[in-house]
Amino acid sequence: MTEDALFLAPLIGRPASKIGYFPDRRAFERFATAYRAGLAVLPRPDAIAAVSTPFGPVRAYRFGPGGTTPIVLLAGRQASTPMWASNLPSLMARHSVWSVDSVGEPGASAQYRELTDGADQATWISETLAGLGLRRAHLLGVSIGANLAVQTALHRPDRIASITLLDPANTFAPLSPKMIVVSLGSALPCMPGKLRDKLLSWISGGATVDATVPEGRLIAAGMKEYRGAQPLLPRPTEDQLRGLTVPVLAVFAGRSIVHDPAKAAASARLIPGAQVEIWPEASHAINGEFPDRIAQRVTAFLADL
Repeated sequence: MTEDALFLAPLIGRPASKIGYFPDRRAFERFATAYRAGLAVLPRPDAIAAVSTPFGPVRAYRFGPGGTTPIVLLAGRQASTPMWASNLPSLMARHSVWSVDSVGEPGASAQYRELTDGADQATWISETLAGLGLRRAHLLGVSIGANLAVQTALHRPDRIASITLLDPANTFAPLSPKMIVVSLGSALPCMPGKLRDKLLSWISGGATVDATVPEGRLIAAGMKEYRGAQPLLPRPTEDQLRGLTVPVLAVFAGRSIVHDPAKAAASARLIPGAQVEIWPEASHAINGEFPDRIAQRVTAFLADL
């Protein structure tokens, strides 16, 4: 696959409707350089796929052998497949894993139609699973990716074997004022790099942002170069949570700035049979902080299904 073929017709130039785009060719090329550098540190994919959905084409990567009910990874806001660099080795040692770049986020997928609600988000995910030939899949999402997993379980549960949620954002409790500042700041392309690093440091529980880490550079590039138009979805109601029928593992970060983790966990426990935990030492960057522990916990969760 050539470098140009990796990206599924990215939208360059401001569109008339509310969809994500790169403002010009140079912005896309700067992002593409960071994306390819992020991919280069991942294990080599066993398969690379492109799937057509009603909202745009989706790029997906398979790590490990096929043939079993796989784990499908859903990245957080401003992120894509390379954000899972720390997680892939321990996950693919135990499971078949697909990672998809979300529609409407900076990555190798593209957005052609506006996303308006949770049903729209669930549609592109469900259509991606179908296009990959997956009859059933275990969704594993972090932050907004975890929110998307819940939306899919609510609106299109037919292909969902389970969902694992890592510090899901705006799903079980309101966003904190600090997180709202981060969200607003990430939408400002003119923001100085040092201030952008400060915002990313808040998310990571105060950890210093290391510009030498490819996945860190990629998220910063997405914040700077891409103009997203993702809607802020309403949180599921108590009745919706009580009506969820798929198995759920929800892990909340005790040091998360996204929400009050105790309140979020209490809401998650409304889901029948949900396994809900708070990891006191974790920040919102939980997937990078505890990759082996996450893989072990997910494996134990799936073994009981």
